[in-house]
This record gives sequence, C-alpha cells and structure tokens, in this order.
Amino acid sequence: MGGAILRALLDRGYDQLLTRGHADLDLTDQAQTRAFFSAERPEVVIVAAARVGGIMANWEHPYEFVQQNLAIELNTIHEAFRSGIKRLIFLGSSCIYPKHAPQPLKEEYLLTGSLEETNRPYAVAKIAGIELCRSLNRQYGTEYLSLMPTNLYGPGDNFDLETSHLLPALIRRFHEAKTGAETAAGGSGEPGGVPGRGRDAQWPAAESPAPVVLWGTGTPRREMLYVGDLADAVCLLLDLPDWRGIPDGLLNVGADEDATIAELATKVAGVVGYEGAVEWDRSRPDGTPRKLMDSSRMRALGWRPATDLTEGIRTTYEWYVRRVVSADSGLSDREDER
Repeated sequence: MGGAILRALLDRGYDQLLTRGHADLDLTDQAQTRAFFSAERPEVVIVAAARVGGIMANWEHPYEFVQQNLAIELNTIHEAFRSGIKRLIFLGSSCIYPKHAPQPLKEEYLLTGSLEETNRPYAVAKIAGIELCRSLNRQYGTEYLSLMPTNLYGPGDNFDLETSHLLPALIRRFHEAKTGAETAAGGSGEPGGVPGRGRDAQWPAAESPAPVVLWGTGTPRREMLYVGDLADAVCLLLDLPDWRGIPDGLLNVGADEDATIAELATKVAGVVGYEGAVEWDRSRPDGTPRKLMDSSRMRALGWRPATDLTEGIRTTYEWYVRRVVSADSGLSDREDER
C-alpha cells in the first residue's frame, strides 16, 4: 500500500517526499518517532504503516495485532500533531465495521454493533486511530482524515501463506499447485511463465494434481480494490484545498462490487492457469459474511476505481512471478518495485 502511494505521488510530480522503512524508523518506539518528526517536520503525513495479515495471522497473534498497531497509531498521530502538522491521512481497514452491519457499509455504521471475532484486535486498534484523528479535529481544528479501504491487492503485496491476505494467498496457492503438477507431469516446473503467455499445464490422467484446500465454505463475499486505485484516491484528496467538510473525517474507499470467495478463487485459478480441484475445509472459520463498502462520499469528491478485477489479478500475478518466484530462484531482474 505504501509503495503504491509513493509511486503515484512521484508520477504526479511530488518530489519532496520523506520515507522511512521499519529498519530505519520503528514507529512503535515513541522516542524514535518523536525524534523523526522533530527533525523533519513534514507538511503532510500519510500513515500507511501497520501490522497486517490474513485471517490466520489475526487469529493466532491477536495481542501483537492490537498492541503494535495501537503503538504505531498513537506515536505517529500524536507526534505529527505535536510537531504542528495540520494535515494527515490515516489508513485503516473495512474490518472496523460491525460483523452484521447492513450492506453496503456506510461510514455512520461505525460502533453500531459487535465486531468479527477473528480480527477484532486489529479492528479495535484501527477504530482507536480513527478516534485519535476525529478528536484532534474537533478539539484542535486539525484536518486529519481516516480512509477505510476495502480488501486491497496488487504488486508489492505480501505472499507469505502464514500472514498474507486473501488474493495474494490464492495466487501463491494456485501457482504452486500448478507448477508442482507440471513437474509431476514431466514439465520443467520452472516458474518463468506469466498468465496468458506460457504453456498450459497438461496432466496425465493417472497423475491428477492434489486439490488446493482453502479455508471455510467459500460463501462469504469480499470486495477487492487494486492498490493503485487507492493510491489515486490519496492523491485526489491531497489536491483538495479543505477537508473540514468531510463528516468525522472518515471516508470509505471501495470498488462498489463484490464476489464470493469461491468466485474469487475461480477467477484467480483461471488467471494462474490452475486446472485442478479445489476443496473447502469447513472446519476453518469463514470470517465476516460480507463486507461491501459504500464509497459514495469518495465518489462525490470525483474518485472512481479504474482497474478491472481480472486485469488487476493478472498484473499482480505477473509481478509475483517476476519478483517473488524468480527472486527465490535467483532469476530476479532486480527492478525496484516497492
């Protein structure tokens, strides 16, 4: 997410940008964060840093998700305010909304019901960040925005199966199943192809690939937004002269359409070229039944998502093959695509 925003800003001519990776600045450390803001004093802050992960990571590490995200938000937002920064964009998540809220999710549904248990710690932390911004705006007249993007995907994503979100996890699972089946069928198994350009996998009838097993029932619905479209939303907001008319400084950013997880799996499998079976492990949790965002506030400001889902998945898969799989094989082109 942060990398996509950085690329979008550079493309639009922003040339005075301050960036820090975790190795250079630990935002969970108040002293380091205070020293950074005291020394640099930027005009605008975009808070994209967070500890994130999919349903497995959230379920198995709840304390780290709430503790680290609270620390990042409190240190960054407070030290920005302490340094006199008037404009800040805080990036949150659609999981802030109640599990059984009406669909599509409107900003005013925040805090109207109970949260989904599997990601409640992360959601609580993000809600705290929203309240920090809202309270500073009301009490001190700052212009701090909270953007709530729906499920994001795109180049630069995390493809670690233990910590990744839905789409990158599907891409990796189907790619590894496909290349494993090609090897078993006598192919090279080399990860050099890209979707739509390489050979189709051909499996002997006697050697059908093992099925890909996915969590849950496949019935929950998810909305997916290409990360470049979120970056465009951030750039549009930076061009606006005044944010004070936005209610509670809160904006949803979504694609306005969703699909079942099973439908998304089928779409990803088609892009990757996986032709084997898919099985659903119903002993695993489904998560929230549906999370479709109402992005009418952002639409009213002139923003529209531009990336078709299939094309976005194809672009992401090409990036994964070129940058992750090839790097693991020692074949990376070393292009810098943060």
